[in-house]
Amino acid sequence: MGNIAGVSVAIATGGPGAIFWMWAVALMGLIVKFTEISLGMAYREQDPDTGIWHGGFYWTVRKGMGKQWTWIGGIWAVILGCAMVFAPAVQANSIVGAVNSYFSVPPMIIGVIIAILLALVLMGGLKSISRFAEVVVPFMALAYTIVAIIILALNIGKIPSVFAMIFQYAFTPAAATGGFAGSTVMLAVRWGLARGVYSNEAGTGMAPLAHSSSNANHPAKQGLWGITEVFVDTIVVCTMTGLVVLSTGVWNCGESGAALTSLAFGTALGNQAMGTVFVSVIIAFFGFTTALVNIYYGEICLDALNLKGLTIPYRILGCAFAIIGSVGALSVLWNLFDFFFGVCTVCNLFLCIAMRKQVMAIINDYRARLKSGKWESSNEESVRLIPELEHKYKEAEKQ
Repeated sequence: MGNIAGVSVAIATGGPGAIFWMWAVALMGLIVKFTEISLGMAYREQDPDTGIWHGGFYWTVRKGMGKQWTWIGGIWAVILGCAMVFAPAVQANSIVGAVNSYFSVPPMIIGVIIAILLALVLMGGLKSISRFAEVVVPFMALAYTIVAIIILALNIGKIPSVFAMIFQYAFTPAAATGGFAGSTVMLAVRWGLARGVYSNEAGTGMAPLAHSSSNANHPAKQGLWGITEVFVDTIVVCTMTGLVVLSTGVWNCGESGAALTSLAFGTALGNQAMGTVFVSVIIAFFGFTTALVNIYYGEICLDALNLKGLTIPYRILGCAFAIIGSVGALSVLWNLFDFFFGVCTVCNLFLCIAMRKQVMAIINDYRARLKSGKWESSNEESVRLIPELEHKYKEAEKQ
């Protein structure tokens, strides 16, 4: 959703220069996401009841930094839990915006349909979510990428001037034009950074919640997937969305979010109905699967806080927010979501910096195993040696 609707929000509010700042935060995100995923894998724990592995900020703090820091893990879990139960509102709002950019459907009806479908899938648990997502997401991502590439190929002559706009307005204010209210450099930075982080999740601590269930036999192996995700998410897909919106010349029409993306695709394809239907279907599936995973992330936070008994009420509240978001104000929803993400990111960056030596120990061990070809049979066996690895790293630093 950040790759499709979020990019258009950034452009409509911060101007073309916001794309540059999305790239900037992505380059930093390459490092941060590798770090947080590697730490999440290194300090994960297995749920004795379900057998599912849980890892991420809370577990890394408790096991890696000691019990005296558990309070900051609790703060992070509470804030992210609040963000995730609220997240379906953002997804539903984007779906409504895409559909109603051309068609007229009562937002409340769309919200109720989303809420019902969410409830039906959630009743099936994690396996149900996984089965649904693994079928839908790759197909939708491929279709979106192919159509975006075709549009950019048709507008290849405009691409150089689009890049010139991006770099120009990254460092100079963008004047008001058409339906665009104008923006300052700070607005470009603010919206570019915020939407960039939202697109790839780097730094928020969310990614390890999913990655920690991996069966990779070394933390660094899984961390490398984090680098790949950031690159594909923001450098590739977000850039394609931004180039489509800017090259079609509709970025300053006054629309925002999913509605702007739909308008851009419709304009490029020469058929507004076709473009809107295409983007609406893509956003509907992406928004739905994102909302599902958001609620799953929130349930992990409940587990960390020993509040498993609230799982059903939490799911009901998440479904209710889908209805609320369908009729909510776009700017209010994004601003509230950014606040939650911002607090989580501050906490998580502190952790990444505080545990940098452990990360270097993991990296050095990974490089040594690449050379020797010797791997433990499981991630758990390799990370038992982390204290020893830290000692080796400190000795190497002294030398």
